[in-house]
Amino acid sequence: MSWSSGYPGPSGSGEDPGLSSADAEPGPWWSREATGFSPGGADPRSSGGGEEPLPPWGPPPAEPPTPATFPPGPTPPGFHAESLRGRTPKEPPGAAVPPRPTAPPHPAPPGAAASEDALPEPVLTVPHQPPPVDHVGSGPPTYDAEPTALPPADPDDLDDLVADTVLDGARYGASTLRAASVRGDSARFRGEPRRDSLLTARFGAGEHALVLVAMATGARATPGAHRAAAEACRWIGRAVGRSHARLAEDIRAARRGDLKSGLHRLTDRSLGKLRASAAEQGIEPEEYTAGLRCLLLTGDPECRTRVFFGVGDGGLFRLRDGEWQDIEPRVAETTGEAVVGFGSLPHETPEGDRLTMDLGITTPPSPYEPASEPPREPFRFRASVARPGDTLLLCTGGLAEPLRGEPQLCEHLTERWSAAEPPGLAAFLADTQVRVKGYADDRTVAAVWEA
Repeated sequence: MSWSSGYPGPSGSGEDPGLSSADAEPGPWWSREATGFSPGGADPRSSGGGEEPLPPWGPPPAEPPTPATFPPGPTPPGFHAESLRGRTPKEPPGAAVPPRPTAPPHPAPPGAAASEDALPEPVLTVPHQPPPVDHVGSGPPTYDAEPTALPPADPDDLDDLVADTVLDGARYGASTLRAASVRGDSARFRGEPRRDSLLTARFGAGEHALVLVAMATGARATPGAHRAAAEACRWIGRAVGRSHARLAEDIRAARRGDLKSGLHRLTDRSLGKLRASAAEQGIEPEEYTAGLRCLLLTGDPECRTRVFFGVGDGGLFRLRDGEWQDIEPRVAETTGEAVVGFGSLPHETPEGDRLTMDLGITTPPSPYEPASEPPREPFRFRASVARPGDTLLLCTGGLAEPLRGEPQLCEHLTERWSAAEPPGLAAFLADTQVRVKGYADDRTVAAVWEA
């Protein structure tokens, strides 16, 4: 046996001329019989007709033939026909398998009409709410935004101390309440106590409950202003609490006349006790007084009547349909010099006698008549019916003045308080502390959101 038994000869037949076909021993598995080469046929791995075929271990051609799929190689031993399962009878073993179709990126749901006017998918949108700000207006205020100095304390009278900030809230019936009282920038800087006082109380239970929000402001530049404000809130709280059943019934029945006269008496009685307390302390009544403003709500979800009453300066506002309304009750006051026909005396009597001139000499007080009291603040009252979506705002002068004087503050609170849900306690406190240059007094606010 020669080494050329499996090596193709010069003629390309794959046989040695000196050996017959009967004497030739079978070659290995990659020989003619295994690969299916005929003695006279061409090797499919050759580059073309007429050229010598390449040996099995030779390098492949530089460029593959067309099509760009390699023919099947030699079949290894142990190969069975079951491996060709899955091919069609007409498909040759060396045919290229077509690529598998891929699914569309967004398959249409079954039964959906593939039309151009199909409705778009719903998109969840979150309403935009502006973030809280430190100040609005022409520029930052002069004072620092945070408390600087604490008020002085008496070790024997620690109950006289007043906190810098008070925050409260509740939900009754169809209304949500938020209330806050904050010391002003000027008092924080000077170490003075907060002159505003806040009281929130509920009397009764269920639908017969009555919610009272009372706020008072002590007189400016008086040493006991914070005590007078707190005492005024306590007196009106006791008076309303003792009559809460009758008041709640009048509110539900819309008895406006009875409410106005009854609340007027309760307010005068409370402020009268405040003046009596000033006399006991040896203080002038005008130095120990306070402005008082109150709001009454019922626990009945079917009753949307909101009652405001009190004396003193402040503000009552309503946010409805994105616009602020100033609904503070107006009090008619006559000021200035007397004019003819309106309070002035005639120049002469009906008999023609001329009247003497008033020289402005003060008449001494009579010991038989009580001393005249200082003029009292006019009583303010308003009963209004709220609508769903309204926001009612009651405040002292510390917030009422910048609301009337700075339009940017109104715009900011409109954007902040026009959401579907009322703000939380922390967000409400941040909104009430938005500062405006030129306004540094205490702020006490109560807001009611209608569901």
